[in-house]
Amino acid sequence: MKAALFVEPGKMTVTETPKPTIEKPTDAIIRVIRACVCGSDLWWYRGISKRDHNSLVGHEAIGVVEEVGSDVTDIKEGDFVIAPFTHGCGHCAACLAGFDGDCLNQEAGGNGGYQGEYLRFTNANWALVKVPGKPEDYSDEMLNNFLALADVMATGFHAAKSAEVKKGDTVVVMGDGAVGLSGVLSAKLLGAKRIIAMSRHEDRQKLAKEFGATDIIAERGDEAVAKVMELTGSGADAVLECVGTEQSVDTAVKVGRPGAVVGRVGVPQKAEMNTNNLFWKNIELRGGIASVTTDDKEILLDAVLNGEINPGKVFTKRFDLDQIQDAYEAMDKREAIKSLLIISEK
Repeated sequence: MKAALFVEPGKMTVTETPKPTIEKPTDAIIRVIRACVCGSDLWWYRGISKRDHNSLVGHEAIGVVEEVGSDVTDIKEGDFVIAPFTHGCGHCAACLAGFDGDCLNQEAGGNGGYQGEYLRFTNANWALVKVPGKPEDYSDEMLNNFLALADVMATGFHAAKSAEVKKGDTVVVMGDGAVGLSGVLSAKLLGAKRIIAMSRHEDRQKLAKEFGATDIIAERGDEAVAKVMELTGSGADAVLECVGTEQSVDTAVKVGRPGAVVGRVGVPQKAEMNTNNLFWKNIELRGGIASVTTDDKEILLDAVLNGEINPGKVFTKRFDLDQIQDAYEAMDKREAIKSLLIISEK
């Protein structure tokens, strides 16, 4: 089969690799329809974080189940599914508490290669999210919406949920990438009255407003804090931190009102962090790896099917698998908010 391969920082290619097979009774083999490039993929693409050279990549996809292991009873051959990156088992303490991103039974291996024609998916029985019908039943736009539920929309929602966003809240969203924009959409879904999006880029500002942002702030650091205070008087009820840099986390804490909650989903880029500001303002910091399967099944899939949200609008450029280098470059150069990969026809 064909699959995307990370050669070295700045260089992607497409390779021929053996089609995956069932290795454990909890596995499923999925024929991938669509995949995409994630902002977190840029870390190793840019050489910021380490990844093995010549490795298969990707962690977001939708597709059709081709084969299942003997222990997989809730998913069957021919099912149309969203393939989350979290691979929760559904029965450990973490999954039962609603944190399948921290599943205690995640399996090593089998989780790479989402950016390829086929995927071996572990813990398939519970972790896969079944979509009613077949891919051909849906429009191009809806397929993109489903794909967004494999990670980016669920991650933005996890930020909002962790920040305890509720009806009538004022929310600040740090970051205008696909996760931040999904955070705006999530805050709107949960009933926020005022949503302040931090964004410097016109195309992202436009989508943020379409998703529900009421205000845009382009400044950063202390200037951004001053702008938020000017708009709100006392700061935000909830803050969604969707970047992960030290400056973003610091700003997120500073723009919250006393007693606010910061929902953090930006992958940390520095191990050390000064927590004193949390103490002096009674700010709560929560968040982490998204609970993709849990939130998809409980709210997000229905929200897409009912037309309440259209998170697939974050895909602003599309590519074939053979154009994998172009797809990464478009993200790296900010020419695309998120690159869509068309792996096969419906």
